[in-house]
Amino acid sequence: MSYQINMSSIRLRFAPSPTGFLHVGGLRTALYNYFFAKQSNGKLILRIEDTDQNRLVKNAEQDLIDMLLWAGIKFDEGPHIGGDYGPYRQSERLSLYKDFYCDLIKKNQAYPCFYSNERLADLASGKLSTEDATIEDSIFKDFDLEAVWNKMKNESFVIRFKISNNEWLVHHDLIKGEVNFDLNLINDPIIIKSDGFPTYHFANVIDDHLMGITHVIRGEEWLPSIPKHIALYKAFGWEVPQFGHLPLLLNSDKTKLSKRKNDVSVSSYIEKGYTKEALINFLSLLGWHEKGDREIYSLEELTQSFSFDRVNKSGAVFDVQKLNSFNNYYIKNYPLNELKNILVDFSSSTTKLNDDMIELVKDKVSTLNDFEESLKFLFLDSITLDSKNMNYITSNLSVDILKLFLKELEQINNDTKIDLSFMIKNIQNNLKCSPKDIWRVLRLSLTGESHGPSLQKIVNIYGLVKVQKLITAYANR
Repeated sequence: MSYQINMSSIRLRFAPSPTGFLHVGGLRTALYNYFFAKQSNGKLILRIEDTDQNRLVKNAEQDLIDMLLWAGIKFDEGPHIGGDYGPYRQSERLSLYKDFYCDLIKKNQAYPCFYSNERLADLASGKLSTEDATIEDSIFKDFDLEAVWNKMKNESFVIRFKISNNEWLVHHDLIKGEVNFDLNLINDPIIIKSDGFPTYHFANVIDDHLMGITHVIRGEEWLPSIPKHIALYKAFGWEVPQFGHLPLLLNSDKTKLSKRKNDVSVSSYIEKGYTKEALINFLSLLGWHEKGDREIYSLEELTQSFSFDRVNKSGAVFDVQKLNSFNNYYIKNYPLNELKNILVDFSSSTTKLNDDMIELVKDKVSTLNDFEESLKFLFLDSITLDSKNMNYITSNLSVDILKLFLKELEQINNDTKIDLSFMIKNIQNNLKCSPKDIWRVLRLSLTGESHGPSLQKIVNIYGLVKVQKLITAYANR
């Protein structure tokens, strides 16, 4: 076999499995790969690792691609754009793997283990543990090459890779630093399953080599797999890429981020109204930070600033309140026309919001969803109050305030803007009451809430006719 790869240029890959929709941790990994690839004038490849056929989720691959493109990550090769090192789905590369496992068997660095259907069923059900199966399979380690070739034609088998014993592996990680592994603690891993599909460990190493990958940046949950992967590289006599293992994303209680305690898919955060800029900015700072206290970055600025020596070794807490803060920052700083377009793309129901309505709450909302919720009172024909506020607004003083306010409204016409401050001063002079009481009575009558956005802006959005209608409803009680 001759598989010579040019390793002179930097090549990275993001290789998700379509067993679920894109995880926020997966997006962070893809971003870090993207930053480094662009900094280095290298290439970024998307590879779909779909060898676990039993766990594939319908439409997950398309979701992965859609979410990555949404985030602005531009791949140089992948299943959606092609390239010189395809196919880019592992299920379409099965014919490639056979040559490599046969080569390992010939060199006595791997061995077939023959499984009856009953034994396979026991292993699948858990009746036979993987640990016990590994111990039992040691009987297959010493084999006659010719005999096993013939047996493999007629019987079910898995292929195991031989891990050297009585050795230590010293791994130099781009992020974790030096990590030592006792190979006596590593069992011989299965590299080809009984269905003929390669396991993650085998396909991952083969594909990274054939695609010329020079740097592998992935989550630290894969760090324990390093001994198996490096041993495979050495068995084939291949150059080992540089590895970097990113810190975990954590729940607030410092456990690994999981869907039991948080939403974890990128699409769920989009649906809840988080913007692209906020989510990318937030995720990029989960585990990496420049010196200083800067927090707001564009995608281009992140690409220029990122470095592995500033990536933390320990996990980072996924703080939703912090994400809300980022999202609020971007929402209130978008140019109005851009924000309007974002809102229209987000939900068809937000098309009814005009410029004044958007400006009314944009500085306060945390998500795009909050616009509709925060402004729903503007579209009500009448205001409903709870019993406590109803008692307050129907008191003698409140009714007097409302009646005087109606008289003030009679002095203006539809072409004139309502000047609340001027009217409230007039009411205060007549009733000798607190301005605070007047503002509260008017706000309850017009919005149904004791607090909220600028009442002056609200009445201008309503217009004279609607303000008169809402005030009259309580002034005449």
